[in-house]
Amino acid sequence: MLQVGRNLSDEESGALASKRYLIIDRDAKYTPQFRRLVEEGGTEVIRLPPMSPNLNAYAERFVRAIKDECLNRMIFIGQASLRRAISEFMAHYHEERNHQGLENRLIRPTSRRAANTALIQRHVRLGGMFNYYYRTAV
Repeated sequence: MLQVGRNLSDEESGALASKRYLIIDRDAKYTPQFRRLVEEGGTEVIRLPPMSPNLNAYAERFVRAIKDECLNRMIFIGQASLRRAISEFMAHYHEERNHQGLENRLIRPTSRRAANTALIQRHVRLGGMFNYYYRTAV
């Protein structure tokens, strides 16, 4: 686990190079040496409170959604393709995907909506994996 900490906190290519915080649970794999190594890299380690199972419910739901709807359906050639897929999913998730918790509304509604007699357009993301249908003004 210390090698993982070294890789994460590497100044040039580490995932935590420009990050301010690392939120971790109280798993035994996050040893004091690991936490110290990450903090020496300039990232503050925040440990979650003990016995808080619902604390990450929203994050876990999002992780499940991105894995089921996007990441498990693709084969990535490199880091650039993974980053593109994630950014496309994030745009789709926030702007085009209906959410049950919001009564099947969009998180950020756009101004693409027009009258019911307008033409139906399709916005394609990731080669057709995500489609968003909307009406445009004639």
